[in-house]
Amino acid sequence: MTSCCRRLGSGAVATERPVRFRQYRPAVISRFPRNRGMEREGMVLRLAEMRYRRVEWAMGAGGGGRGWERSEAGGGSSSKEGGEKKVGSCSYAVDDQTAAAAAAENLVGRKYRAAEEESVNRTVEVTVAAAMTVALGVGNRVLYKLALIPLKHYPFFLAQLATFGYVVVYFSILYVRYHAGIVTDEMLSMPKAPFLAVGLLEALAAVTGMAAGAILSGASIPILSQTYLVWQIILSIIFLGRRYKVNQLLGCFLVAVGVIITVASGSGAGHSLKDAGIFWSLMMIASFLLQAADTVLKEVIFLDGARKLKGSTVDIFVVNSFGSAYQAVFIFMLLPFLSKLWGIPFGQLPNYIRDGTACFLNIGTLSNGCDGAPLLPVLFVIVNMGYNISLLHLLKISSAVVSSLASTFSVPISVFMFTLPLPYLGVASTLPTGFVAGVIVLVMGLLIYARTPSMASTDVSSPSSI
Repeated sequence: MTSCCRRLGSGAVATERPVRFRQYRPAVISRFPRNRGMEREGMVLRLAEMRYRRVEWAMGAGGGGRGWERSEAGGGSSSKEGGEKKVGSCSYAVDDQTAAAAAAENLVGRKYRAAEEESVNRTVEVTVAAAMTVALGVGNRVLYKLALIPLKHYPFFLAQLATFGYVVVYFSILYVRYHAGIVTDEMLSMPKAPFLAVGLLEALAAVTGMAAGAILSGASIPILSQTYLVWQIILSIIFLGRRYKVNQLLGCFLVAVGVIITVASGSGAGHSLKDAGIFWSLMMIASFLLQAADTVLKEVIFLDGARKLKGSTVDIFVVNSFGSAYQAVFIFMLLPFLSKLWGIPFGQLPNYIRDGTACFLNIGTLSNGCDGAPLLPVLFVIVNMGYNISLLHLLKISSAVVSSLASTFSVPISVFMFTLPLPYLGVASTLPTGFVAGVIVLVMGLLIYARTPSMASTDVSSPSSI
């Protein structure tokens, strides 16, 4: 067995301890006899043994070197004067550290570009979803006003049609999405307690809102509704661990002030709140607290679902379907109380629903004065359903606060829409005196809020926003 010795150079100085390569003699197989007694000429197979050459690294403190150098007999003296080392034919360039650093830098660059592209795509997705929510929110408010023209005597019927009718529609869509493979068994097997809480919160919010709305004037409700955004910020800090920057809190405050200036200027809302008393104002504020808790709870459901489903997210129709089903159950239990709030004796409720159905379909002798039905109520039902779905989708990909801002931004646009000559409304209304100033303040608030991505101000578990 022969061997050769190499030294690993480190910088300009080679290490004193040698590195040895062991070379093995090839194995010789003289002859392979063939079966059935047939012989061929012997053949010699020279097989180099496929073993790893054991390299005995004996490096000093210098680490990796620049090349392999032939070790001379007698301690490795150089062949040239002046101490210059002669690099032999077995020398190799050792650039592992440089190559690894370049590969790591390239990997970091690719990850950064991918993260930047994902951030841009997410911002575009949230912006488009917010714009669609605003547009559907405007249509929802305008069509609700138009739908109440033929159903002016049956607003309670329209509210219950939305509550119970949506359960059928949502579960029908859920059934189709399940068979299409979009909704999985894991989504449907999620715990139902959070959906039960969602239904209870929505039912209680509807009851308290109806009770307070029967006493308060229409001009005072938009002012009190701005507490909804405040409640969402507080609840998201408590239950989601969110941390908002100063510009975001200032932006939310300006949005609320802008809506108040836009809607309530010149309407005598302050006198209305004073005349109604503090109790009913607090009840309306409690109604918005329940609505804010409902949206934050839905965001918690999406976040928990993303963790339990290992990267996947809960389909919005799972949340909509089960939440609406439990809401319908609680509303049905509270029907005696709700009918009394609307001035309908519970014993006359079946007749009221029958008459409301006839007016909604615009058939029979009871349909006098129901011009515009069923077109306007059906349009409202469709747009209202699309608005709820869009709002929940925006909540899923951003946050409860962003969805609230999009919903709030639709208020002044709706006020402007009512100044246009819409059918069935008769004489168009005039803009409030502070409309332009309120819109300017509102837009400033949105721009200030959106200046810094909320991902920087939120906990890592949050889905972030614009």
